[in-house]
Amino acid sequence: MPDASSGHRLPTRLLSLALMSLSLVLVGAAGSSRNQALARGGSPSSSTSGSIGEAVSPSTAEQKALVEHLRTRGAIFYGAWWCPHCFHQKNLFGTEAGRRLPYVECDKDQAGRERCQAAKIRAFPTWDLDGERREGLLTIEELAVWSGFKAKTGGGTSSR
Repeated sequence: MPDASSGHRLPTRLLSLALMSLSLVLVGAAGSSRNQALARGGSPSSSTSGSIGEAVSPSTAEQKALVEHLRTRGAIFYGAWWCPHCFHQKNLFGTEAGRRLPYVECDKDQAGRERCQAAKIRAFPTWDLDGERREGLLTIEELAVWSGFKAKTGGGTSSR
């Protein structure tokens, strides 16, 4: 038989759960407009991957140059806000370059889900370049080689 004090914990836990859920909804609503143009087939904005969190370290010149190269080539990075591998993928680029990734959010809103279904995305992360797909986490080196990127700096690159 539960003691008297446990009867007071349930409403407190329910309230905490409700507040956490509301916070997630508000955070999701705030970030969804950024990806609406992409979800409708538009071009990426200057900051397209905010919904999967911020990268934790500054970007190198090479990471920034690679992102601009990927954008110029028309590469697309498909992912989901809840995907740890998508966050890791973004984190490989550092903060500034990570904000410029040509990212399509596949699970934040209906428009994004429809765009990713139309593109037949089966796994996260997925990269698309010139109609060729690569599924799973790719290193900076793998993306550079695949896209034909030639580094102009002597700096190192990030790996998995």
